[in-house]
Amino acid sequence: MPYRLGHYYVGFVLLVVLTGFWASYFSPLGSAMPLAFHIHAMTASSWLLLLIAQSVVIHQRQNALHKVMGKASFVLFPLLMLGFTMIINLSADRYAAKESPFIAYVGPSFGIGMTVALIAYLTLFYMAMKHRRNARLHAGYLLATPMILFESPFSRAMSQYFPWMNVIGSTGFQELLDTIVVSNALVSLFALALYWRDRRNGAPWLVAIAFMTLESAVMWFAPSWPFAADLFAAYTHVPHWISLVGALFAGAAAGYFGWYAAPGVRKRSAPADAVPQA
Repeated sequence: MPYRLGHYYVGFVLLVVLTGFWASYFSPLGSAMPLAFHIHAMTASSWLLLLIAQSVVIHQRQNALHKVMGKASFVLFPLLMLGFTMIINLSADRYAAKESPFIAYVGPSFGIGMTVALIAYLTLFYMAMKHRRNARLHAGYLLATPMILFESPFSRAMSQYFPWMNVIGSTGFQELLDTIVVSNALVSLFALALYWRDRRNGAPWLVAIAFMTLESAVMWFAPSWPFAADLFAAYTHVPHWISLVGALFAGAAAGYFGWYAAPGVRKRSAPADAVPQA
């Protein structure tokens, strides 16, 4: 099986999540927080734990258990998209309420950036299902999903514990966006190394790099783009139920259409006989 150390890599991302969000989420967990925080935390953490478990069991040749976990991803993934969208909606509410100068400055960056991340997840999951008969591509696309998540906790950890890593050196609120760019750049270098190790099956890492580069660009430049503020302001008028239902539908559709896009799968055939390989 490919990527024998994949579960250690995902475990490292989970450790970064705990470190980056310790002060803002895990430490004050008993205090009152928006529901969006809890849904996003639970679904994102569960996704990482599922990837770790899938990697472990497939390398232990427990194919039957791996298949059960693969089916569970069709339920968890739409919920992951729901959690992302709830955070976008929370940012939109705070932006519309003009909660603070900080929200006014970074709100469009966060909203648009998280939308790019959501699209990245949908693309990677779709491609993972489409290429599930190719173990290296299937595993690669799934293992690329934590790369999209990485910048959020690592940028916070950078600001708290090692600000010297911010080599861009902006001031004010823009400094936070610097850390996101640096975080994505570091992960992109790691993804590029994985690509060069196996260029024949390296497409997942190139897709991840493309999305991380796009996310960094739109987030860093959004404060200087008037249309970004207008776009996010327009989003604040979208009823939450529409965006949340859309997120669930998009997550389910990515799995469904990805499954039936696999070579040799007839559109109306039952998927139970196929074996995920991640």
